[in-house]
Amino acid sequence: MFDRRLVQYFDWGLLGLIVLIGSIGMIALYSAVTAGNATPQQILYTKQLIWYGVGLTGMIAAFVINYKLLERWAHVIYFLCVALLVIVLIFGTFGGGSQRWLVLGPVSIQPSEIVKLAVIIVLARYYSKLATARGFTLRDLAQPLILTLIPFALIVKQPDLGTAMLLLLIAGSVTVFVKIERRSMAYIILSGLIAVPLVWFSLKAYQKRRILTFLDPDRDPLGAGYHIIQSKIAIGSGMLTGKGFLKGTQNALAFLPEQHTDFIFSVLAPEWGFAGVLFILLVLLLLIVWGLRIAHGCRDSFGTILAVGITAMLFWQVFINIGMVMGLMPVVGVPLPFISYGGSSVVTMMISVGILMGISMRRFMFE
Repeated sequence: MFDRRLVQYFDWGLLGLIVLIGSIGMIALYSAVTAGNATPQQILYTKQLIWYGVGLTGMIAAFVINYKLLERWAHVIYFLCVALLVIVLIFGTFGGGSQRWLVLGPVSIQPSEIVKLAVIIVLARYYSKLATARGFTLRDLAQPLILTLIPFALIVKQPDLGTAMLLLLIAGSVTVFVKIERRSMAYIILSGLIAVPLVWFSLKAYQKRRILTFLDPDRDPLGAGYHIIQSKIAIGSGMLTGKGFLKGTQNALAFLPEQHTDFIFSVLAPEWGFAGVLFILLVLLLLIVWGLRIAHGCRDSFGTILAVGITAMLFWQVFINIGMVMGLMPVVGVPLPFISYGGSSVVTMMISVGILMGISMRRFMFE
């Protein structure tokens, strides 16, 4: 039977934030695909609207269904998502030098996006069952590590190093939140330091170039460093108040690479200026703080860890994307939540926020 308290506790503030950020994203996308008419990409705007419609349906379903069911079905969701990653490696479509997409009729989906949420759910289930005051030992962390490394390896194989590293950051954030035994933490840090040179030698040539270019973009200004240099010029050209809607020169002249996806922040910056960019960053920060507030207010351990994981996913994507376009991090192809073009990303984020709403709405269950 429907509980009227769900309506009473509905999180209108979170919904308002998503509507605001989504609207900013659609404005930025319109500018990215129409300014200067360099490429006939206007169809992407219509597609993004459709994806938002699909995402809205997923968000409603996510907050209507009790999030506790995710705990029961965590392993099923996880293995289905991992199976999709395996299918991508066999039947996936190539694009931009990687094999990341499954084509289902007129629709292309990127399973690596939804698998991030699946890992958060399965880790929340594991940690909520076994959490102790002393913290998790290395033996306790063996299963979470395996659950994370399986999709990590499959995503690296595509290859998609950005999403793979994002998966590790999300899992690491959740693990640190639930507490690790002090000695085990020391071993993990030491192992990470030892692994750095091993990871470097395992990278592909283009991935090494991205890191070297991040350290010194001017080493190849017309090649690997071109993207970062043009992005910096675009961001700096906005000055304090910006040039105005559809008036960003780097965007209009098609100097920006992937301007509707990974580099959409570089479309916003010259048009909105420092003041507009600061407003967008504050709104995104408010969304992250809102997620942490929901986690803090939840008195169910599974719901708390789940909310922390989703918030960590939002934080790391914002941090990496903006750091990337400003030349503070290597270019790794991570979309800006709710703003970058991408159906799988939008739908995953909308479902994730729907879960946050469900956790917030059901806080009365533990009062």
